[in-house]
Amino acid sequence: MSVHIGTSGWSYDHWQGIVYPHGTRLWDRLGYFVQQFQTVELNSSFYRWPQQASFKSWQRRLPPHFLMSVKAPRYLTHVKRLYAPESWVKRMKRCWHELGDKRAVLLVQLSPKFAADYERLRYFLQLVPPWMRLAFEFRHESWHREEIFHLLEQHGAAYCIMSGAHLPCILRATAPFVYLRMHGPDTNFLYGGSYSDTDLWWWAQRIAEWEAMGKEVFVYFNNDGEGNAVRNSITLRGMVQ
Repeated sequence: MSVHIGTSGWSYDHWQGIVYPHGTRLWDRLGYFVQQFQTVELNSSFYRWPQQASFKSWQRRLPPHFLMSVKAPRYLTHVKRLYAPESWVKRMKRCWHELGDKRAVLLVQLSPKFAADYERLRYFLQLVPPWMRLAFEFRHESWHREEIFHLLEQHGAAYCIMSGAHLPCILRATAPFVYLRMHGPDTNFLYGGSYSDTDLWWWAQRIAEWEAMGKEVFVYFNNDGEGNAVRNSITLRGMVQ
């Protein structure tokens, strides 16, 4: 399947009774999640990068053909803003290797306070080996220009397409794959609200167009409140299928 639809994260207390039964242990939540989805975006890695052993464990625990995308650590993206990234790239490479055939895309979400820096991005892209697929989510508007898109294209890295409050929605495919993050339809708050069937059908049509171009597509819903991400992803998956 060339379209992978899931959620950003799998372990939320408010998903009890929606994804897993009430009282399910934290360790057991993943087991229930993989019964309903075949991909996930690891979001907790942004706050604390997991140990290498955790990636090895996920490789073993995840079922065949399951794909995990992982969000890069905020110390690299928001504190250092990609400056002197050598040690982090080395660390992420080791972990990415452990994930093996379960690895999907490494998401690099940059700080909204980090304005465009072509040379810093170019240097980072040169350090990351081509077997690590990258997607960049730019939160500062200055990144949205042609020279940045062309740089991503040269390195086979994806521009992360965003749907959410006050975020620019630019339908630009710069890699052999498309990476789409659905942050919720609420016009005032990120991660809020539930997408209507009309909204989801519009996105299903865009996904079909990318598929027709031969692109692999990754879609992750981040509007986790009240289980909206779960329901929206299942609905969209049905439309796409």
